[in-house]
Amino acid sequence: MLFGDRFPVVRAARGTAAVAAALLAVLGLAGCAVTDSAAPHEPAANESRLRELTTREEILVDRAEQLLVKACMERAGFRFWVTPVESADHRKGSGFVLDDVRWAREFGYGGQLRRDAEKARRDGPNTTYVNALTPRERGRYRETLDGTPSKGMLSAALPGGGTVETPRESCQARAKDELYGDFETWFRAEKVATNLTPLYVPDLSADKRFTRALSAWSACMERKGRSYADPFEVREDLGRLTAGLSGTAAHGVEVDLAVDEAACARSSSLADTARTLEDEYRARKTRRFSDDIATFRRMRLTASDRARDIARR
Repeated sequence: MLFGDRFPVVRAARGTAAVAAALLAVLGLAGCAVTDSAAPHEPAANESRLRELTTREEILVDRAEQLLVKACMERAGFRFWVTPVESADHRKGSGFVLDDVRWAREFGYGGQLRRDAEKARRDGPNTTYVNALTPRERGRYRETLDGTPSKGMLSAALPGGGTVETPRESCQARAKDELYGDFETWFRAEKVATNLTPLYVPDLSADKRFTRALSAWSACMERKGRSYADPFEVREDLGRLTAGLSGTAAHGVEVDLAVDEAACARSSSLADTARTLEDEYRARKTRRFSDDIATFRRMRLTASDRARDIARR
């Protein structure tokens, strides 16, 4: 997978200003999955010694957080079940362009994986338990788990402007406080480190190396009988192509399209070009946030170490 949900798509025919606006519009919906790596030739001093977590470590941290939430909820008199966290395969398929042909051949864009996960959540023990509570207890459950503004809010400024808030007190907050060592510091560092793309995507999208690779990808798809200017158009069209089909038939259509996209991403070097340019532009445009990024990485490594102890307990 390339870049997770955070890296949006460019329209080949648009001017630079319009491209940047489209990218930033998608970024607003992209969530918080970010890889924080400076370019190898220009590492920020505070970041270069701090590695990223492996997927296995991320999964362990996610599970440890659930275990801590469970303990907190049970102290408050509620039941809470630890449910399976996203596997490595679940964490692929929703980025800017898919370039893993093997994965695409098995999972398409991960549509069936997401449908299965949603069904498991909807039919799972936590949802069943909450739905059986009285309205009053259901409200208290939600306040205990997620918090409420009445007990105070934390605020974090985003690099591209604006702020986000979260309740200061909740079982979710307490779990993160134990995992990361300081929930308030973690919240602010995480919101900076995972919202840096608006600072460099406009310049990246206008880079001729990127637009050439994107044009080559589009030409490759055209030769396969698929007329798309960019991978985002593929995602937009997927719903139309699978409308009214059974799950099995829809998966087959999705797989065929995903395999073509991934093959073209490799032959055109679109994925590699985008990765290289992201490293380059992130290093150049985000230096003033190097302390926040370093804090984010350091606290994630701390959480990984603590997660092993929590899992053993």
